[in-house]
Amino acid sequence: MIHSISKIRVRYAETDRMDVVYHSNYLIWFETARIHMLDQIGIPYREIEARGLFLPVLTVSAEYKSPARFDDHLEIHLFMKKKPRARMHFDYEVRRGEELLATGQSSHGFMDRSGKAQRPPEDLLEKIESAWAMSE
Repeated sequence: MIHSISKIRVRYAETDRMDVVYHSNYLIWFETARIHMLDQIGIPYREIEARGLFLPVLTVSAEYKSPARFDDHLEIHLFMKKKPRARMHFDYEVRRGEELLATGQSSHGFMDRSGKAQRPPEDLLEKIESAWAMSE
């Protein structure tokens, strides 16, 4: 399993009139966590796109348990629990200290510029495999 942690400080613009983080911002934080994890394992997303590949969202969900608020310091935990084949699956936890605020999942497929599904390149799979081995 790969586990990555991204740190977020809630900005005022991310909240609504009730001082609660607007729900769609969690999906942005999930994306931030994915980009951070790819950087950590040596696969910058910009490099994926430079190869003419993209990782579009195929499914995404979030469950909100407790609100995040302006100026909270949060951790976005990303978990890759399954090694990718044609798709990459991620689980997320949004935490304020020990408190679990939200959970989520997303799946992504590799596609070329024309939208045709692609298998992940072998060297990318090798980097994922290496990161997986280091985390065990």
